[in-house]
Amino acid sequence: MNTTRGFLHITYKLYHHLDIVEGERKSHCLNVFLSVMKYAWKKNGYKAGLRHETIHKDTGLCRTTIKSCLETLNKLNIVKSIRGRSGKTYIVNEMFLRTEKLYEPTQIDVKPTQDSRFTTTLEETLSINNISKIVKGFAGDKDKIISQLSQLPMDELKDEKVNVYFCKLAIQKKEDDERDSKATYVNGDKIVAALSKIKKQSNPRYRAKVEYNKRNGIKPWENK
Repeated sequence: MNTTRGFLHITYKLYHHLDIVEGERKSHCLNVFLSVMKYAWKKNGYKAGLRHETIHKDTGLCRTTIKSCLETLNKLNIVKSIRGRSGKTYIVNEMFLRTEKLYEPTQIDVKPTQDSRFTTTLEETLSINNISKIVKGFAGDKDKIISQLSQLPMDELKDEKVNVYFCKLAIQKKEDDERDSKATYVNGDKIVAALSKIKKQSNPRYRAKVEYNKRNGIKPWENK
């Protein structure tokens, strides 16, 4: 059986679709995508059951980076992941490919159709765009990143899969700011006056003087 691979044309649509994943992460995502494509053949509907170990051997990337890239590809609807009993199955979105010519059309080689699994919503795209751009734009300034992220909607922060650490801190800041905005503060002078009164009333000589005045019907304020 001929197991050689025909030419596979990856469209520039894929490359530009990954523009919101900038810098080194973009190249990592492309590397992981090519590893998946090594096993996802047209005759199988561009499906492949893979373990992270296999992708690690192909790309040399660490498992944490591989997992993060697969989550990004999944969120961008480039590669859909389906969990199974013995690992995950990855399905490549054919809208980013040009058809291979090695195999004659068969029953399994169906014309690509619109699939809800690969419908990118505006909300998902903006989520990655906003959070990733903030983290990248203020790289090295942790406080600024958290401050900017805390201004995003709560749902957007909770749904983030890539920059989880910063989003968790941003959520905490968002909750703290909301709690502080509802808090009722007492004037500082009133607090000082109350403490002074407690201190005065706890003085034995003061208490004795008060008792003496009461017994003798003395009202000090009337003498002023």
